Amino acid sequence: MGSAPIVKIARRSGFTRSTCEAVLETLEKKNFVVLFRKKNVRYFSAEDPHKIILLSKQKTNMLERVLPQLLVMYGSSKNNPTVRHYQGKQGMKLILEEMLNEAKELKSIGSAEDLFKTLENYPEFVKKRLNKKIPIKVILRDSKKARERKFFGPQELRQVKIISANYEYQGIIYLWNNKVAMFSFEKDLSALVVDSKAVADMQNALFEYIWDSLPN
Repeated sequence: MGSAPIVKIARRSGFTRSTCEAVLETLEKKNFVVLFRKKNVRYFSAEDPHKIILLSKQKTNMLERVLPQLLVMYGSSKNNPTVRHYQGKQGMKLILEEMLNEAKELKSIGSAEDLFKTLENYPEFVKKRLNKKIPIKVILRDSKKARERKFFGPQELRQVKIISANYEYQGIIYLWNNKVAMFSFEKDLSALVVDSKAVADMQNALFEYIWDSLPN
């Protein structure tokens, strides 16, 4: 459309005027659209994509310059337990990437069916884990998918033990280093990461107790 007032953009987009105005103001703050006035009427136009990329690079460069100071501050707080909350699939993917970057081994207890149904790209995580040679011990609720994971386990650096399907839950827990990540696959997808040696030690002890009590 080029440059246009809110009325025309709302008509073209199918949004109400108030919704269209709110969206455009948000995009303008993020430098995705340009605002100017003509005879007291506000006109909006899309920003040049090259400029958007340039602005993103400038922000990245700025963060890279202050990264040493940020790492110092982050390191000084590592002795204090922290809890981080994530919402949605994207947050869960970030946690999986964190595991790949940090873990030398992984432990997990969860539901294979729910995991693969919720995170469609989970096989990509498995490939990356194998490339980094990170072994994993998994306790899974009994299901067709769980038995499949056990069958292919040896060739995918994965040890699997299975518990009864009577234990009902929708989620998965991961343990690595001094961290515990808990994914909930209920309607509102969410995840928590607890960074605490004391909490991780307790969860690891509980995991090993369950692991040792299960048949191979």
